[in-house]
Amino acid sequence: MALTGPSLLAFDTSTEVLSVAVRRGDAVLARSGPGGAESSATLIPLVQALLAEAGLAIGQLDAVCFGRGPGSFTGLRTACAVAQGLAFGAGLPVLPVDTLHAVAEEAHHAAGAERVVAVLDARMGEVYAAAHAFDGSVHPLGAAAAEARLLSPEDVAVPAGWTLAGNAFAACGERLPQDAPRVQALPTAAAILRLAPALLAAGAAVPPERAWPLYVRDKVAQTTAERAAAREAAG
Repeated sequence: MALTGPSLLAFDTSTEVLSVAVRRGDAVLARSGPGGAESSATLIPLVQALLAEAGLAIGQLDAVCFGRGPGSFTGLRTACAVAQGLAFGAGLPVLPVDTLHAVAEEAHHAAGAERVVAVLDARMGEVYAAAHAFDGSVHPLGAAAAEARLLSPEDVAVPAGWTLAGNAFAACGERLPQDAPRVQALPTAAAILRLAPALLAAGAAVPPERAWPLYVRDKVAQTTAERAAAREAAG
């Protein structure tokens, strides 16, 4: 039987969970592991193991897909570097996928949410947020709602009928809107693979040298004075 659909590798290292998945035809294999700083050491061995399990060589892939951010700065740099290296070596295009879009897709797939405001923990008491609709509706958050934004949890807007999804509930759930349905969700590699065919068809793939991260927050760390001021303000 002939395989249908593209053969794809996807991975995300933007959160505390490393996620890798391979699609061969209609079959998808997925694995996860510790993210953060550990992903730089474990991502490539996990990719190699999963490709071997799927019976695919890098050169047989149609594209390398990765979560481009926002998320952990270290994780995003790891994902971009690995995507570039694999794609350059095999002469493949890369598909950068917004992590918040993948969060929304995971909530859509797991819980049937059609209109999702995705939120990821951005540390420092803030969240990354973006809205995505899967039912073709024009949502009331504005034309740029699908663009990732860095916000205080109190500034996240969730209109009636929308679902709040992501990994920010443990860190700041009490500061997020309380009257919206909630779905715990991460930007999994499997979600990236579900989004990939439509994105590829829309021309979103780029050459390896354009596998760039989406940081959103320009400032990585607080100064000593800022940390002291934050502790004092917290009482």
